[in-house]
Amino acid sequence: MPLAFESENHGTIAIGFFNIETDMLLLDRIFFFASDFCREITAAALSEKASSYVKPWMVYELPYSRIGDLHGAIAGTHFSGFIGEVYRKFPFPEAPERFKQNPDGFATRSVLEEIVVDYGKRLEIIFRIDEVNGKVEIGDYHFTIPQFHALLRYVWRGGYPRWKGEKRPPYVMEMKQALEKSAWHVFNSLKLE
Repeated sequence: MPLAFESENHGTIAIGFFNIETDMLLLDRIFFFASDFCREITAAALSEKASSYVKPWMVYELPYSRIGDLHGAIAGTHFSGFIGEVYRKFPFPEAPERFKQNPDGFATRSVLEEIVVDYGKRLEIIFRIDEVNGKVEIGDYHFTIPQFHALLRYVWRGGYPRWKGEKRPPYVMEMKQALEKSAWHVFNSLKLE
């Protein structure tokens, strides 16, 4: 489930997985796949160190009014917006012990891509690492290194409630390996355990 994370310029925002059968993440009002996120982090970590890293990245942007009611969708009582439609396809499990993030959630990507275009728009944002000032930007959202590390640790763990069976998808494991080899200061102090 999404958790409250601190950003440098938008205060406290929701970031995280919102459905255990998908690998889509929300970051306030932008949505992207964890597999894409991890591949972008992997590419940045393995790139030649410089004063900054800048890369365009495609995401989905939804107006707040079209996102939906996560708590109502989880409860099965209110299926509004994008999140509500996702929960119609992939309902919250009845048994509490089944509430674990599916490491094969990337297999539902095509279903999510069909749904999300009805609620928002595809948008190019910039992913930027400012090595000199120790800042990371994901579009209009700015993070300090500790704030960004909290996001990376969240994805590594499989959010809340964690990866099912502690089994991580291959793209998460590849990200960890890249982070361990990285020459970038922004990644050097990060420990994923």
